Amino acid sequence: MTDYRLIEGKLSIEGAKVGIAVARFNAFVVESLLAGALDTLRRGGVDVADITVVRVPGAFELPLVLDKMAASGDYDGLIALGAVIRGSTTHYEAVADGCNKGLAQVSLEHSLPVINAVLTTENIEQAIERAGSKAGNKGSEAGGVLIEMINVVRQL
Repeated sequence: MTDYRLIEGKLSIEGAKVGIAVARFNAFVVESLLAGALDTLRRGGVDVADITVVRVPGAFELPLVLDKMAASGDYDGLIALGAVIRGSTTHYEAVADGCNKGLAQVSLEHSLPVINAVLTTENIEQAIERAGSKAGNKGSEAGGVLIEMINVVRQL
């Protein structure tokens, strides 16, 4: 017997409204992340009519769109999907850092689950592995994490 109150999420949900912002850059990877997220959300009980998908040019643009979505009050949680693949310049760091910091800021400022499923990889092979091959599908994982976090937040 425990003396404490335990709050934890389950992997199914009812009545959740979900927003997903999807970067078009590196679409050959990101579309697999979106398919995985949508599949997991549907399997977890989210009605497809309660899912909004917004497409943006790249990962750096995700925080602004998610901030607008969060400010609307229309969503119980949000997912960011994108892929930043290292190239031969330092642009990778600027985009990845800006995106990560912006997503964290949106979550904290709006007290809303914002799940970061923006891949940051060294090469194309690693990105493909994380979009549904060897390393699973990080979009699918993001869908499950979002369901769990919405459940947790609803209990607080």
